[in-house]
Amino acid sequence: MRTILLIEDDENLSRGIAFTFEKNGYRPVSARSITEGKRLLEQQGADLIILDLGLPDGNGMDLCREIRAHSQVPIIMLTACDLETDEVQGLMSGADDYITKPFTLSVLRARVEALFRRMETNHHPILQSGQFRLDTHLCKLYRGDAEIPISVTEFRLLNQLMSNAGQILTKEQILAIWDLHGSFVDENTLSVNISRLRAKIEEDPRNPKTIKTIHGMGYVWVKA
Repeated sequence: MRTILLIEDDENLSRGIAFTFEKNGYRPVSARSITEGKRLLEQQGADLIILDLGLPDGNGMDLCREIRAHSQVPIIMLTACDLETDEVQGLMSGADDYITKPFTLSVLRARVEALFRRMETNHHPILQSGQFRLDTHLCKLYRGDAEIPISVTEFRLLNQLMSNAGQILTKEQILAIWDLHGSFVDENTLSVNISRLRAKIEEDPRNPKTIKTIHGMGYVWVKA
């Protein structure tokens, strides 16, 4: 389920947008200010951001630039101003689309779905599971918008586990990733790398909730 972060201080509009997207299979998360939006983005991540231009504690364009400095998450900007200069500035700040108020919720939904279709067509594959996102082209792992440094071996492990989320992979199946790259390793090497990954992604590595051991069989990435 795709998460849409809505940063909009108009409570009635925010409620209407959230209801529309929840009804259509999305997970809307609402914030009323830049501060709250940044906190939710860091904690939960987002597949797309709907960002109001005028917010109580700052300007949406400044937040858009800040997000763009470290993330390519799609952003649709909302504004009550229909001046062409504002639209240009919004797009120049890094927004992917720009909608002027008032607008219908059906138009906003169509813009969001069109943007997701463009992403699927033009962008490299992304594996998403809860707050974790694995960029399989750049070999990078993110929790929300914060990158978690991983090695090439850890990336290969994550790619295999997340690609088969919810399925138990035997140790032999997982060890095959080294064989494909001309390396021979044993189960101890696998255990060490699993432990390193858990130290990076689990809240309590001693009681893992994401990469679980299935005794006598192997490991499973637990679907979020």
